Amino acid sequence: MSKIIPAENARQGRGGSNVLKILVAALLLAFIASGVAEIYGEVIKAPITEQRPKS
Repeated sequence: MSKIIPAENARQGRGGSNVLKILVAALLLAFIASGVAEIYGEVIKAPITEQRPKS
């Protein structure tokens, strides 16, 4: 037989401010990592040399 538990007692945790902080921090770190990868990709890119057609 199942117990009837009031909604106030059935919650598993407090407010989600800690989870929100972690998600925002992870999002900021992802943006920073993406920016670093973009800059690094531009730095190591080989220069395009112009080839003149043979005449």
